[in-house]
Amino acid sequence: RLAGKQAELCQTEPDIVQEVAKGARLGVRECQHQFRFRRWNCTSHSKYFGRILQQDIRETAFVYAITAAGVSHAITQACSMGELLQCSCAATRSRAPPLPTAGPGAEGSAWEWGGCGDDVEFGYEKSRQFMDAKRKKGKSDIRTLIDLHNNEAGRLAVRSYMRTECKCHGLSGSCTLHTCWKKMPHFREVGDRLLERFNGAFKVMGANDGKTLLPVGRSIKPPDRQDLVYSADSPDFCAANRKTGSPGTRGRVCESAAPGVSGCDLLCCGRGHRAETLV
Repeated sequence: RLAGKQAELCQTEPDIVQEVAKGARLGVRECQHQFRFRRWNCTSHSKYFGRILQQDIRETAFVYAITAAGVSHAITQACSMGELLQCSCAATRSRAPPLPTAGPGAEGSAWEWGGCGDDVEFGYEKSRQFMDAKRKKGKSDIRTLIDLHNNEAGRLAVRSYMRTECKCHGLSGSCTLHTCWKKMPHFREVGDRLLERFNGAFKVMGANDGKTLLPVGRSIKPPDRQDLVYSADSPDFCAANRKTGSPGTRGRVCESAAPGVSGCDLLCCGRGHRAETLV
């Protein structure tokens, strides 16, 4: 069910909502790529996926973050492609880009902002409006605080890692002028970065003020805005269980010699496996 702000956006900005849907699908595909070798493989089967979203475990944190990131990325890209009337390329910056310290054009060349930079601020804001609509800021329940935090971590995984691209101008490759613009990171980079955050996610509890998340364990530093947070331990995901959202690992393909998460020992949960040799 759509929240009030989401329903309003559907009526007033249907083209934006189309990009929201594209971004959500982008996020799910990236989630499935990142978890393809793990016990929980980010299945989109409604029987299990919905249950994951109702919990406060690490996997839920990743889903919220990668979805918010996907929405921000898709809307920003649509702006740059001229597919939305509400936005276009990012406005030219007033501050000059830094001079190169090495390479062609390091000395005696001029720089200026130009080209078609990605308007990540527009994508960030529309993602925030839509994704945070169901979780009202000011509510003191820990679930709301966690979901809003992970949504923000996902958006920042896009916005905080913009890269500068430049084009060289000049006769015979002299590079007397550089035109530069800002581009988003590739979404695979966003997924890789959020998986690192998943691996180092913080288990948290609510503070007495009802507005702050505190790490469980006094010696641990508080999570920052780009960290993923959760409050409940994950199930082992070995057996199928609709209640926990676990599809189980029976029938999955594993790598017999792999020592990591894709190895048969971990993926098969000690139940043994059948080896096949493909010629």
